[in-house]
Amino acid sequence: MKRFGLILVGLVNLLGTSLRGEAERPNVLFLAVDDMKDWVNCLGGYEGTVKTPNIDRLAARGTLFTNAHCPSPKCAPSRAAIMTGLMPSTSGLYDNGHWWYANFPEVTTIPVHFQKHGYQVVGAGKIFHHTAGNHPPNQWHDFQKLLFRDDPWFRGVKLNYPWSDHGPYPEGFPFSGVEGLGHENDWGSLGYEEIQYDDSKSATYAVEFLKQEHDEPFFLACGLFRPHLPWYVPKDYFDYYPSDKIVMPKVRKDDLEDVPDAGKAFAKAREKDFESILEAGKYREAVRAYLASITYADAQLGRVLAALDVSGQAGNTVVVLWSDHGWHLGEKGHWHKTTLWEEATRVPLIISAPGYEPARCSRPVSLIDLYPTLDELCGLQPDQAYDGQSLVPLLESPEATLDRIGVTIEYKLGNVALRTDRFRYIRYADGSEEFYDHETDPYEWKNLVNDNDLMEINIIRERLATQEWAESVSKKGEFDFDPDTFTWKEKSTGRVIDGKAPVIRSLR
Repeated sequence: MKRFGLILVGLVNLLGTSLRGEAERPNVLFLAVDDMKDWVNCLGGYEGTVKTPNIDRLAARGTLFTNAHCPSPKCAPSRAAIMTGLMPSTSGLYDNGHWWYANFPEVTTIPVHFQKHGYQVVGAGKIFHHTAGNHPPNQWHDFQKLLFRDDPWFRGVKLNYPWSDHGPYPEGFPFSGVEGLGHENDWGSLGYEEIQYDDSKSATYAVEFLKQEHDEPFFLACGLFRPHLPWYVPKDYFDYYPSDKIVMPKVRKDDLEDVPDAGKAFAKAREKDFESILEAGKYREAVRAYLASITYADAQLGRVLAALDVSGQAGNTVVVLWSDHGWHLGEKGHWHKTTLWEEATRVPLIISAPGYEPARCSRPVSLIDLYPTLDELCGLQPDQAYDGQSLVPLLESPEATLDRIGVTIEYKLGNVALRTDRFRYIRYADGSEEFYDHETDPYEWKNLVNDNDLMEINIIRERLATQEWAESVSKKGEFDFDPDTFTWKEKSTGRVIDGKAPVIRSLR
């Protein structure tokens, strides 16, 4: 497995930057949404009208990155990469079946890094992956203990873990009217007051925190679960989208004909869900529910941003909004994420920082870049290697270029995509490939990998030729986890990993 001793990109420049005094360091408001593709109004990914006024306002006062991509098109590996600054190929955290902390208790995550530099670090909702064991208490000074425990029937179970008590499905399930999808893939309105929904509670935590007086700079993370399935949101948000006004995704029946078998396998991974929705005649209603969930998430973000403005701290706060990956709504015959195409990897990313003018930036960037970017914006000295590059040069000049030809996206061991300003290249673990020209083919309908006139393919191949891949880390089944003490016991060695033990180490 690769060690974490990678060459730290930009370390010399960062260390050469004059650090701000402790009292002058900006706060950070770290806003995350889940499964939100480019269907926000300011990105134009949806070809109809989507109501995202609060995201749009944030984009108007910050830098909107219009070619931003996730590290991996699945929740746990993408979020682990963002929060550690390490791509899956570096860490070996490739899928949802891995506990990041049990495998790497020594890594310094973003929240721990900010603790070390004197910040008050708090959070709520989904920041790391939401399942048990992914939010160790030692990562935060305070973290909302909700994590879906006390919500009104969040996913049909109390916690959705093996040791949880499964509750009965409520009357009216499935609310979507599609039998066989299960609670995770359902949608509809549960009939609760808006404030009772899980994301509303996470936003309330952030709002209440922003009302308080703070003696030190703060790092406040607020993670919203929507528009992740199940698409349970109040009825008002469905009402914004009359069914006859929904613009459906562009889907070609022959779209997979020029895709290699490995890509077809990714596309077909959840095809039964899509087939069930089609057979039930609910495709349009499902798209409507996704749009409603986006607008509900936007409303919660608006509450938090309004609280920031009222607090008087907005002028000294870096605001970052990101989504962990995109989502397929039938494009390439796929439902869910977990592919290496544009639909699954392009995400909203906005950075609003004091002293930087609003802008739009079309350069390819990755969420793996957030860690070094926050370091530079907040004047923090890096104390471990990370795989990304600071985006501050693009905040200063959106037309600047970074020292790379594009950004990589990884899904499972050996599968990688590289996105440049114009092209997307995909190489699967078996060596098969895809290549798309977004200038002429924004929907990625024509695989050009056999077009020998495109020299860009060979440039990208050369860039990826030396990529190393860490072996997959230990899976959850190789540990015994106690959710009450927040400890793991590694079955093979007996080693105990304590998720409550302090992890703050001296900078000296």
